[in-house]
Amino acid sequence: MVQKAKILLVDDRPENLLALEAILSALDQTLVRASSGEEALKALLTDDFAVILLDVQMPGMDGFETAAHIKRRERTRDIPIIFLTAINHGPHHTFRGYAAGAVDYISKPFDPWVLRAKVSVFVELYMKNCQLREQAALLRLQLEGGGKADAGDAKESAGLLAELSARLAAVEEQAEALSKQLGDESTDAAAVATAAHLERKLTGLRRALDALEPGSSGGQAAVN
Repeated sequence: MVQKAKILLVDDRPENLLALEAILSALDQTLVRASSGEEALKALLTDDFAVILLDVQMPGMDGFETAAHIKRRERTRDIPIIFLTAINHGPHHTFRGYAAGAVDYISKPFDPWVLRAKVSVFVELYMKNCQLREQAALLRLQLEGGGKADAGDAKESAGLLAELSARLAAVEEQAEALSKQLGDESTDAAAVATAAHLERKLTGLRRALDALEPGSSGGQAAVN
């Protein structure tokens, strides 16, 4: 049974957190509240999150500073961050958000459907990543016993590898369609950043999976 993904909601105003929960409840994932940057960083010490919705304007540690801390940590640096802000200071302000590592930057009031759709993309990617990592780990364990494996085990491992490759190809196809949709609908930096993030993630997964192919250096290392 696949566990639900966790989504971190960071805002110092309780009414904003309540509104975000109402919008994202339809995704049926686990929503975690944080009322400050410090509280968000504590939550990130123990839990894994699919995406972070981070308010820019907060007392004390603001969204930019919080994002900088998140990106400095090896454990959390790859978690997508969507900045939410009640004000828009123009391109300069938006650029600062992307420079801090955000994959998107949304000004309030925002369209609930659009926000939900954006978050769902990263939730789906996170779930696919988890499934692929678990299956790749299982395959690696099988390959590590390859020296003692019989023909039946080898055939089973080859079949599992083919299944993993096919599943990844399906995700790659979905990401390609998403990139095309983003390109058709918008040419802003948010679309470009989102597509680039997806491509980097999938490229890394494909490289890891290819390393398990028989005859590859990674595959040979796993067997030996």
